[in-house]
Amino acid sequence: MSKITSNSTVTVNYTGRLEDGSVFDSSLNEGRTPLTATLGQGQLIKGFEEGLIDMGVGDKKTVEIDVDMAYGQYNEAMIQVVPKEQVPEGVMVDHMLQANTPMGPINFRVLEVNEENVKLDGNHPLAGKKLIFDLEVLEVN
Repeated sequence: MSKITSNSTVTVNYTGRLEDGSVFDSSLNEGRTPLTATLGQGQLIKGFEEGLIDMGVGDKKTVEIDVDMAYGQYNEAMIQVVPKEQVPEGVMVDHMLQANTPMGPINFRVLEVNEENVKLDGNHPLAGKKLIFDLEVLEVN
């Protein structure tokens, strides 16, 4: 049986949850398919990739991924206040917006909206959180 290495292409089922047990993503949800990715290509967070190394087809395990191996620390510098006229009309709290920057597109979550300004958060929604994944390997190439 072949084991996953740092350049394997893998197909896995996964369920991701937070320390409080709340599920934030799962390939097992209705209408979803297993995840297929090639390790070492930057497609997955580092801790997820490292958790897969040496697993084989049919193997199951739970991995806990610390903040620095997931989406990093929450960064207050990623919060911006912009004039309301710079965002689409009708934007509301928790809406997601995308802005093109010199570093490429960045997604922002709307934190606050008032008469003049909109407060935006450019952190990944899972930044600052420890992640727990239940993994099941379906295929290794």
